Amino acid sequence: MIEKALTSADVEFVTTLHGDEPVFFHVLLQPRGDQADRLLRAIDDIALGELDEAVHEGETPEGTDARGVGEKALEVSLQALRAAGSRAEGRLVENHPLEALKSLVAEVDADEVIVLTDPHYVEEFFHRDWASRARHKVGVPVLKLFSHSKA
Repeated sequence: MIEKALTSADVEFVTTLHGDEPVFFHVLLQPRGDQADRLLRAIDDIALGELDEAVHEGETPEGTDARGVGEKALEVSLQALRAAGSRAEGRLVENHPLEALKSLVAEVDADEVIVLTDPHYVEEFFHRDWASRARHKVGVPVLKLFSHSKA
């Protein structure tokens, strides 16, 4: 589960986690939707020392405006995973990302879930981030990773 396009460092990291074992990635990307709380994102930006980002949070597309950005980010990520020699497919998730994740885990009989995001300090503190919530929902190990750099 990702929230933006994977960087080359992210792709290298996730594709080497299991050594030479063949891995099939089923990628879910949720474009920034109406559920995204600007205040929480701004607090995260400030905590990371990114004051300029906090000031411009309102300019980031959300909801239906974010769909095109999300589709492009998903396609870039899938192409990068495939270029690295992995099999990969994916889809956008616009509503109820954890329910979609739970359904996908059951559908493909997944061995584990990787949640790769930027830090979300407020949500993590209260265990409301995707990885923390997924651990109680999907029935397989959940590995939480932070994106290596901005996409």
